[in-house]
Amino acid sequence: MYIRKTQIQKKKSGGHYFTYRIVESRRVGKKVNQRTLLNLGTDFSLSEEQWPLLIKKIQEVLYGQQFLFAIDCEVDKWARHYAARIIARQQDEESGNGIDYREVNIDSLVMNRPRSIGCEHVTLEALRLLELDTKFSELGFTGPQTALAIGSIIARACHPASERETHRWLQDQSGLGELLDHNFEEVSQYKMYQISDLLLKKKSAIEEHLYCKERNLFSLQETITLYDLTNTYFEGQCLANTLAKRGHSKEKRSDCPLVTLALVLDSSGFPKRSRVFEGNVSEALTLAKMIQELQSTTEGSVLQKPTVVMDAGIATEENIDWLKDNQYPYLVVSRKKHREFDESESTIVKEDAECTVKVQKVIDDESGEILLYCHSSQREKKERAIGVLFSTRFEEALQYLSDGLKIKRRLKKHDKVIEKIGRLKQQFSKAAKLYTVTVTKDEESGNAGKITWQRKPAADTTDTYPGVYCLRTNQSDWDESTLWKTYTMLTDLEAVFRSLKSELGLRPIHHHIAERVSGHLFITLLAYHLVHTTRYRLRHAGIHDSWTTLRNILLPHNRVTVSMQCKNGDAVHIRKSVQAEPEQHEIYSALGVKINPGNVVKTTLTTK
Repeated sequence: MYIRKTQIQKKKSGGHYFTYRIVESRRVGKKVNQRTLLNLGTDFSLSEEQWPLLIKKIQEVLYGQQFLFAIDCEVDKWARHYAARIIARQQDEESGNGIDYREVNIDSLVMNRPRSIGCEHVTLEALRLLELDTKFSELGFTGPQTALAIGSIIARACHPASERETHRWLQDQSGLGELLDHNFEEVSQYKMYQISDLLLKKKSAIEEHLYCKERNLFSLQETITLYDLTNTYFEGQCLANTLAKRGHSKEKRSDCPLVTLALVLDSSGFPKRSRVFEGNVSEALTLAKMIQELQSTTEGSVLQKPTVVMDAGIATEENIDWLKDNQYPYLVVSRKKHREFDESESTIVKEDAECTVKVQKVIDDESGEILLYCHSSQREKKERAIGVLFSTRFEEALQYLSDGLKIKRRLKKHDKVIEKIGRLKQQFSKAAKLYTVTVTKDEESGNAGKITWQRKPAADTTDTYPGVYCLRTNQSDWDESTLWKTYTMLTDLEAVFRSLKSELGLRPIHHHIAERVSGHLFITLLAYHLVHTTRYRLRHAGIHDSWTTLRNILLPHNRVTVSMQCKNGDAVHIRKSVQAEPEQHEIYSALGVKINPGNVVKTTLTTK
């Protein structure tokens, strides 16, 4: 076995280039025949001095020989890579049918090329259930492009990271290529960025396909539309990126440029439509655009318009008026600071060991809206705890200021002390309104002589009633329980954003080109479709684990190559998945997929 270097003449330019092949010589009778085991192409980069070591290492892997000396890590990596490709090429020549008994040297048994397969198997089945692979073909994707698109999406679900890390994972850690019959080890990193661009160009068609497929597959009711926004931050300044703007970060990273992702979901948590906005976009200004886009893609598919549910940040009067003008039912969190609640007129909509929720339904005489005042015992407990915390901090700050009046080099001037107290009242605004603070002035020195404070008597007004929030709606036919339970669906939307950020690698963003940013976010959202489809099906089977938990359970399920020497000198290589653990078996069974993903591939190499 050796490497043959061949010079090829260029017909047009008259120049030349070199190709490389691994060639094996075999004696047949009195003749020596040579055959190409593997074409290495033109990009073979190892120096000629390393070729003998590379060939010896390849032979070690193929025939179970022992190499006596340590070799360069790069040579070892390529040797295992080329040996695996040679074994894969030989597999069609072998039959894996029937029972095959052989005498082997058990001390020669080696297991190599472990590749994860469990998480990839589950998400690939979800992708095929949603017929995304078929949709890619309909959109004009070639076979390699479809494989790369699937690889990018599944990698984001199973190993969330940047496109660069995705490329490494697909090549060195994942067995997804074996399930797709595609060799990711021959794919350049630039191809990963190209497929991101291609997916983004087909975004509208892909989202519409998923929306319709999920609706029909799971019999989803189009009665509720949840809407909200989140933002994530960039690494770097991103000066040339038109999406990167500074604004209020929901992750408390306002020191970084931001980008905003808007999502429209149905009541089951499946995304209907997404859009990327600048990082400083006003939440309230995005609603009409998103709802209009959704309506344009689903016109004629529903008999009545869905109820729009959103939080107080988007529920401006302008947006409420727009919903009314366009005849959309809505349920929103009111921005009213004044809280009303009459417990004697309330109805219990939730009661368990952790929390009791009571609601009071009131009709607004001016607008005709239904106002639902909700009191949560858990929320009251939380608000009271926060109130105590801020009151304590406010009193501690006042005490520190008071003690400093008698200490050198501490704040004493009356005007400065008044100014400092004003800042404290601004910092602890909710606690400060409960106190009366008095500062006496020493006329001789002009300093503050004494600081006193006293807590006001508890105000007997409903606007300070802890644990109460207000919902407003024009759904006059719904009862209190339906209204409140519909509102709680917003927590599902918050869970989606948490999953996108913490489980699927939405943050941070390393791209500096606006289209690549949108592509990164879109791939993450496509991965969420696979994750949510999987979890939706598992929940119906009684498995309620988070995606992180499911991923950790499936991660150890690998495919390996078992190699051994036979008594007659042959080397046998068997590529198969390890046996599924009980928890993995439970997940596969609940989803109705194969317990041992991938085919069993047997290859026999002989030295004769």
